[in-house]
Amino acid sequence: MNNNTEEIIKNANIQKIAEDGAKIYEAIRLQYEPVQNGKFLAIDIESKNTYVGATSSEAVELARKAHPNKVFYVVKIGFSAAETLASLGLNSL
Repeated sequence: MNNNTEEIIKNANIQKIAEDGAKIYEAIRLQYEPVQNGKFLAIDIESKNTYVGATSSEAVELARKAHPNKVFYVVKIGFSAAETLASLGLNSL
């Protein structure tokens, strides 16, 4: 991660992103499930724009092209939040 990315994350309200992102995903998930299960969805909680990628990195990269200075809610389509964290290797946070 570069310093700019670290600074963006440091200044983000991660709790709000997680709560709002989960609500947005719940409202739109049937647009993606089950056809795109296993792919990743990055959500900009302010615009509610979504970006689908085969990996979490790909989804975030697409999202950053449109919103370079944001932190995104990322979910694995068709999986619970805990399963998404485990697949991202973040379950120890």
